[in-house]
Order: sequence, then structure tokens, then C-alpha cells
Amino acid sequence: MNISSAVVHVVPARLDEACAALSAMPGLEIHARSPEGKVVVTLEDDDTEAAANRYVALHGVPGVAAVAMVYQYSDEESDTEEVEA
Repeated sequence: MNISSAVVHVVPARLDEACAALSAMPGLEIHARSPEGKVVVTLEDDDTEAAANRYVALHGVPGVAAVAMVYQYSDEESDTEEVEA
């Protein structure tokens, strides 16, 4: 599991368009946005490689000028694995 958060800087004139595209991305949640084009998001993926690919995809969203990761947590253990006593 990989959970991360980022500030996505969007051209203000394209804020609604970019937020619509971001909202459509699986595992991404928008938590806040400002009229100046700063959008706070969290991303949840199965592994680190998928998360890295998601950050690359963020840069391709129309109107996105920059993406800055703020926090990242990765846990390689599965929640379904049995714990030995």
C-alpha cells in the first residue's frame, strides 16, 4: 500500500477542468483547492511503482503546471497476511 499527498499547481483559468480530470483518477481524492490554482490531493495505490506512475500522469493533466509531493507512506506488508504468534 502506498499513500501520499501532494499540492498540484494548476493554471487558475483551467482550475475547474483540471479538478474534473483529477477527480476522475482512481485512488485520488481532492481535499482543498484555492482560486489561485493550488489543489491538495491524496493518492492511494497498491505499490510504490504505481504511485510513481500516478505522479507522472498528474503532470499530463491539462492545466497542471507543477506537482509537489508533501507526504508519502509505504507499507509492503499485506493486510491479509497472517501474523505468527
